[in-house]
Amino acid sequence: MYREGHNWTGKHFAWLRAIQRDAALETEDRMVFGEYLALLDYKLDRRDELDRRIEALALEPAYKEAVGRLGCLKGISTQAAMVLVTEIGDFRRFEHPGRLMAYVGLVPAEHSSGASRRQGSITKAGNSRVRHVLVQAAWSYRFPPRRGEVLKRRQQDQPPDAIAHSWKAQHRLHKVFKRLALRKKSQIAAVAVARELAGFVWALMQESGVENEAGRRAA
Repeated sequence: MYREGHNWTGKHFAWLRAIQRDAALETEDRMVFGEYLALLDYKLDRRDELDRRIEALALEPAYKEAVGRLGCLKGISTQAAMVLVTEIGDFRRFEHPGRLMAYVGLVPAEHSSGASRRQGSITKAGNSRVRHVLVQAAWSYRFPPRRGEVLKRRQQDQPPDAIAHSWKAQHRLHKVFKRLALRKKSQIAAVAVARELAGFVWALMQESGVENEAGRRAA
């Protein structure tokens, strides 16, 4: 059992390889362990290769501007931006941000009985891939606003309005996460932040002037 930190880190992988290298297992067990480790290495290499292909595709004219603007937002990597662009397509088809939030299932379900009305957990209806990307991105807003090196690289040569929009999102969403996490589970706070992040995504793409060639391709 690995007890020296988190699983699937560099140290964890080194520990796994040491088990095989140091002959800590019986011959048959070491053979099976080696097969699993080789399969894991293959899948990780395959993932990295697909990520490189996505990054290359994101530089094509049909996607470059939209992906660049979305990448200005904290937590939205190139791969995440490509999911948003290809899954949503034309952002302007949503008349207001609430429509986009509903499309990805991030709005609370409503339960009515007579004159009473109660809101429950999110509907989880609609596009689950976009919802997953937004929730994963939302976790980054638990940290105070800052421009790390990765975000600086993504924002390089991007329009000033997109960078300013990103900075506004950082301040707003960090406050929301911090406030909700004080009285609710952090998972609930992340979902609430993801819902507001969808609103920032909507506004960013409404102002972009990006032609929706990517949306036409996705369709």
